Amino acid sequence: MGGISAEREVSLSSGRMCAAALREAGYPVVEVDAGRDLADVLHKHNPDVAFNALHGRWGEDGCVQGLLEWIGLPYTHSGVLASALTMDKIRTKAVYRAAALPVADSRLVHRAEIEAAHAMAPPYVVKPHNEGSSVGVYLVMEGANRPPKLAPEMPDLLMVEAYVPGRELTVSVLDDRPLTVTDIVTEGWYDYDAKYTPGGSHHVLPAVLPREVFDACMDHALTAHRALGCRGLSRTDFRWDEAHGLDGLVLLETNTQPGMTPTSLSPEQAAHCGIAFPDLCRRLVEDASCGR
Repeated sequence: MGGISAEREVSLSSGRMCAAALREAGYPVVEVDAGRDLADVLHKHNPDVAFNALHGRWGEDGCVQGLLEWIGLPYTHSGVLASALTMDKIRTKAVYRAAALPVADSRLVHRAEIEAAHAMAPPYVVKPHNEGSSVGVYLVMEGANRPPKLAPEMPDLLMVEAYVPGRELTVSVLDDRPLTVTDIVTEGWYDYDAKYTPGGSHHVLPAVLPREVFDACMDHALTAHRALGCRGLSRTDFRWDEAHGLDGLVLLETNTQPGMTPTSLSPEQAAHCGIAFPDLCRRLVEDASCGR
């Protein structure tokens, strides 16, 4: 847990909650704040399984998975390839398209071009193509006279994506089974603060949707999980423009390391399906392996 990504604090919260749940489920647990000496720390403790509660780069992009494969330590969640694919939003979309899943128009653009002129007709979104948790997202609305001025820490290459109005929906897949659809309700854009600030959003589950849209979300999430090669637990996020019915539904991304506090989206969906948080963590441990 923890680690060195922009999502370190969220990961520490997930890790503490998962450790407590695993102890409740009967496992002896060592909490490891993942640093550059991770291989040495794991060698010292010699665990049977690594429960991966890392978020963001290095923790869910195939890097730590490759380390665990190298040392032969079974681990939870997805393997090297699925993790690397899903962390790169452009390559994820290529897999979506190959699986006939609906996506919004997007492209990679250098930050100098983004700041010089509109990279596409507004409204559009600018974000890193290899971060999670809505880190560094800029929303450029219709009528904007100028392109966005990006923060200095933003990378040189970014994804520009057509903005899809409407509702934010999400579906978790556990053990090759879609759980339910959650409607994420916020006052504005579902950004980092809305995700992690108390009261920043509230979740309606199961989402109140037309049956064909609900079923499409469930089917699409499972198709994405399988097409990307995910294992254990994943969560796929959608935007739905109600004005266009089923045609207004698009996939945004798939997360192979969803937030893991009891009130996070995936554990909430598991609880709705009768899977308590300690049991959810136990199922992930029992699924752990190498060669994922």
